[in-house]
Amino acid sequence: LPSQAENLLCRLQENFEALTEKLTLGNILFGTRVIVNFLLEEMGERINDLEKRVADLMTEAGVENSNEEL
Repeated sequence: LPSQAENLLCRLQENFEALTEKLTLGNILFGTRVIVNFLLEEMGERINDLEKRVADLMTEAGVENSNEEL
């Protein structure tokens, strides 16, 4: 019986370690996804700002501005 209990405890420990590893990996992937989404949103805002500045400069220069040209 003691060896069976020891085997059971070893299996429980292995399962716990595997579960911990999966949870850690899941958290890392989730964190990476959050960072990538934030960076994409930030880049989109910068592109929108750049497009507005270009349109403003074109207006100041007297160049006709249409959405197809941008």
